[in-house]
Amino acid sequence: MIVCSCNVFSDTQVRDACASTAGVTSPGQVYRCLGCSPQCGRCARTIRAILDEVQAHSCAECPTVCPAASLSTRMLAAE
Repeated sequence: MIVCSCNVFSDTQVRDACASTAGVTSPGQVYRCLGCSPQCGRCARTIRAILDEVQAHSCAECPTVCPAASLSTRMLAAE
């Protein structure tokens, strides 16, 4: 499905960008990874939803004790 009409990229390309580049966490990073920039911004919500879905799927595959979750808990405790 086409996610961005202005730059003409699909949900598959957004998912591939997330998989191929570690640390893609925002729509802006997805645009940069795909070599473009936001035009009208209507696709930002859809990109965010895809990012959340990819992250939720990858977190479901984590072991019982998630290292990322425990790191954020330790960082909050240190503050």
